[in-house]
Amino acid sequence: MTFGFAPSSTASLSTSASAASASRLLEPAEWADAGIPLLRNPREVVSGLHARHRPKPATAIVAVLDPEERLCASASFIRRPAPADGWMFRNALLAQLRRVIPHDLRRRTPVRTAVLLYCREGDARWTEEDGAWMWGLRDACTLHGLRCGSYITLTHDGWQVLGEGRGGRRPNADSPPEPLALSEAPPLSPRTGGAVSEVLRRAAAR
Repeated sequence: MTFGFAPSSTASLSTSASAASASRLLEPAEWADAGIPLLRNPREVVSGLHARHRPKPATAIVAVLDPEERLCASASFIRRPAPADGWMFRNALLAQLRRVIPHDLRRRTPVRTAVLLYCREGDARWTEEDGAWMWGLRDACTLHGLRCGSYITLTHDGWQVLGEGRGGRRPNADSPPEPLALSEAPPLSPRTGGAVSEVLRRAAAR
């Protein structure tokens, strides 16, 4: 007779969940091979989103750009304290996109592009959390009829467009937002999880 311990169903489920979560992320090489369109002026995009949403660590900002790289809509939200999972990130991003802009699923080819800026602790090097956000952004774009655009991290050291090697020291997670020129106001007023800036409200009213 042989004695032993069979793995519990709870342990099996936990292992399966961990494996599934690990598969819902993109490595930097996979992201680079995905043909993500390059931003013509990433600093302008980053500075504009930083001024509008004033992110702190654990804040995600999803923005939709038109073919001329003008901001159509944007939304920010706080990442929940849970293990990084691309599926959960996809659902959170999709919920925000549905809230701020109609889908483009009827188009044969996507015209608008969604980019994601995530403010976090740590340095600019890729992490598994970044990989989960990349997976979530790509999937959310597919489900909303958008092109998947850049994934940008904002840390205390500055900003970095992952997979492109472009970045800068300002803005960063600690810097005050630069003044938002009225001429740069987007055609649609971005909605956020918090209060919209007074400057943006005045611009949208004109």
